Amino acid sequence: MRIAVCSDEPYPVHSAVIAELEKRGHDVVRFGSVKSGKEVPWTAVAQAAAEAVAFGDCDEGIFFCWTGTGISMAANKVPGIRAALCCDPETARGARIWNHANVLALSNRLMSEEHAIEIIQAWMDAPQEDPKGQAGVNELQALDAHYRKQE
Repeated sequence: MRIAVCSDEPYPVHSAVIAELEKRGHDVVRFGSVKSGKEVPWTAVAQAAAEAVAFGDCDEGIFFCWTGTGISMAANKVPGIRAALCCDPETARGARIWNHANVLALSNRLMSEEHAIEIIQAWMDAPQEDPKGQAGVNELQALDAHYRKQE
């Protein structure tokens, strides 16, 4: 699986997450500071990485910013993205099952390497697009379509 990993600022936790993904056999595609090692605007990096997921260049994403909030909000502006800000493993697992999230948003500020790995493990080991969440995802897509018609 190809996984987009991005951040607006470089943090040591990114290396641990990338190592875990590669250990699991995934191809990591780097964006923003994860690629350049330099600070970049969170909106721009979220857009670039989210488009890679939405257009099928990457299968899913793991996005970081200081709180995780801004990067998840920006990513969710890209049609087809369901970014979930998760601070613990069970929330990440639930986001996959019930929301069919395709982007995991994490806080640079809150993540130790160990905690990030626990969240990544729960995210990767959860069933993808579990039937339990399909009705809610259908309703979310209908809501999105409703508001796009009004633009």
